[in-house]
Amino acid sequence: MTQSSDRFTQRSDRLTPSSDRLTQSSDRVPAPPSRLTVLAGPTAVGKGTVTAWVREHHPEIWISVSVTTRRRRPGEQDGVHYRYVSESEFDRLVADDELLEWAVVHRGARYGTPRRPVEEALAEGRPALLEIDLQGARQVREQMPEALFVFLAPPSWEELVRRLVGRGTEDAAERERRLQSARAELAAEPEFHATVVNRRIHDAGEELVDLMRSGASPGQ
Repeated sequence: MTQSSDRFTQRSDRLTPSSDRLTQSSDRVPAPPSRLTVLAGPTAVGKGTVTAWVREHHPEIWISVSVTTRRRRPGEQDGVHYRYVSESEFDRLVADDELLEWAVVHRGARYGTPRRPVEEALAEGRPALLEIDLQGARQVREQMPEALFVFLAPPSWEELVRRLVGRGTEDAAERERRLQSARAELAAEPEFHATVVNRRIHDAGEELVDLMRSGASPGQ
């Protein structure tokens, strides 16, 4: 696969508020071939938007629908964006070991990935995509180390802040919590096999699909 200057950029340094570039990294973990791809990244980077684009333009890719205890945002559909469940139902899913991974995100709501649909999609030989947070990605790595892990990064810290403020779905206190989490999430980028920089949704979506098809990060 040909690598352009904008595509699949990798880095070993932490993205800081003054940083506007992603550099090459030589200490990435090698990526194995896999039908399962895990997409993670900091809050407000656009994971859900990129995943929605993939769902619309690449129906051959199976995409997991996470469960969450958070409130539904305007425009979200139950069973499409998330499955919205009560705290007691989430407790039951955890107790019955029905979740591949789960975590408390931003010290607030709980999110998790139902185990059975993932296993069924992989058993059918379908390319599968999980869009989850950093905590969840680490849990999946423990259970499915053969998966391909892709980090979705912002073009810059300033752009990440602009996107978080601009979407207007959190109050000031929640935005501050999410920005604190984002700094830690950005520092975890070298744990992933490859990085896609979300400058434009279409480009990021196509880069992600190319990675899923190749089963390996660029340069291998």
